[in-house]
Amino acid sequence: MNLIKLQEKVQFNEQFRPQILCAAPDAKAPLICLELGQEIPAHPSGTGIFYVLEGKGIMYLDDEEISVTKGSVVVAPEGSKRGIKGVERLVAVAVHVS
Repeated sequence: MNLIKLQEKVQFNEQFRPQILCAAPDAKAPLICLELGQEIPAHPSGTGIFYVLEGKGIMYLDDEEISVTKGSVVVAPEGSKRGIKGVERLVAVAVHVS
């Protein structure tokens, strides 16, 4: 087991790059740090659970737009299209299971 101190991992870049906190053959956990206006375009994937730690954003889930803020959790079923856009600086942890 590894302890991950999330606040030490948070970093914002001019171009979004997720930080992979852990990866296994059937799961991965990226840390998502988005500046205002940055986004991850909607794309299909396995089951995903997204937990917003800071900020505000819009989560795209298939044809739905969901406003998310600190404390929000969104579960994206396997095969659904999902994406996220920062409405202000946003930090979220995702867990993707395949």
